[in-house]
Amino acid sequence: MNIMLIDDDNAVRLMLQDIIEDYNLGDVTDSLNSAADLTNEFLAERQTDILIIDMLMPVIDGIQAVNRIKEHFAGKIIMLSQVESKDLVGKAYEHGIDYYIMKPLNRNEIVSVIKNVSEHLRLESFAHNLQNSLRSLNTPPATPHTPQKNIQTCTESQLKELGILTAPGAQDLLNIMTYIEENGGHIPALKGLFTAVAQQNGAADPTREAKAMEQRLRRTIFQGHVNVASMGVLDYTNPKFEDYAPLYFDYNDIRSTMRMLENEQKPSTSQVHINMKKFIHALYDTAQRIK
Repeated sequence: MNIMLIDDDNAVRLMLQDIIEDYNLGDVTDSLNSAADLTNEFLAERQTDILIIDMLMPVIDGIQAVNRIKEHFAGKIIMLSQVESKDLVGKAYEHGIDYYIMKPLNRNEIVSVIKNVSEHLRLESFAHNLQNSLRSLNTPPATPHTPQKNIQTCTESQLKELGILTAPGAQDLLNIMTYIEENGGHIPALKGLFTAVAQQNGAADPTREAKAMEQRLRRTIFQGHVNVASMGVLDYTNPKFEDYAPLYFDYNDIRSTMRMLENEQKPSTSQVHINMKKFIHALYDTAQRIK
């Protein structure tokens, strides 16, 4: 689990980090003394699973920060506070926190709460992947003699099958497919491809946007990798798993991720080799084939 700590008391953050590390409860990705710059984009970049935040802080308090990110934050929020007022505790829960821990902190309570939160996240992830896989299995076959589709709709169809149509890099992939088709199917080196697509879309600084695009694509393709591996865990004979695993990814990496999921471990981008060139080539070829 990736855990972000926000508390204006440095001693509290150090204590939390020590407990998390001592009990192998997850990885502390950030330890911040203010929530002033907290956004959903910031949480997504850190792939945050659990946010532990203090209620009373200068500049912006914990409840204000939670209000700003809760609607689009899929992780869990644990709030810390010295306040014992039932009204304030109730207000915190009303605004979307998942657990409330009173200060001074108790080591056993912290360990218990983080373990419970982590287990809930694993169960939610498993249920989500199961629903997606069952939905894919129940998708009716395409009717014959359908009108010709364009590169955008065919790419969207594949991204939906991989469970990444709403991922941060999905629009980048759509733009890339359009660019490749407009250039006769030629796929240049990735650095040049990303820069050209950024220029085509009017980026003020194409080089900088190309680097940001690469990071978005890496996270998005990684999520597709995990989704396909989850599909294999649920049903190894699923025809879509058999097609997509070797087509878009390295099959040995998929098998390694499946073993991690079976052991209730969360894969990370550092453990998976993301071959973006293979993915982009396969996505374009498949989109062209199903047009």
